[in-house]
Amino acid sequence: MSIQATIEHKLKALEPTELVVENESHMHSVPPNSETHFKVTLVSERFSGLMPVKRHQQIYSLLADELSGPVHALALHLYTPGEWDSRSAPRPDSPSCMGGSRS
Repeated sequence: MSIQATIEHKLKALEPTELVVENESHMHSVPPNSETHFKVTLVSERFSGLMPVKRHQQIYSLLADELSGPVHALALHLYTPGEWDSRSAPRPDSPSCMGGSRS
């Protein structure tokens, strides 16, 4: 199973109404076909009443193995259904990479 598929599988434990896991490794100075940089957009009722740091901690707990190994960067965009519905854009775009040999 790919790292992206593993992340998607593990995050389903939060019963998301929306879940998008994007491999953004190609935007960074890594070998082709890498799975090191991801962006997660997740909408779940389980985030209701939680400050952003608590939401992030839930994700970090679920993805502890991936974050201690192959995943170098993880951008998180976490919403309740109400927050998601009130947004005018689907999720923020990632900035261009300025690290490694592409600076």
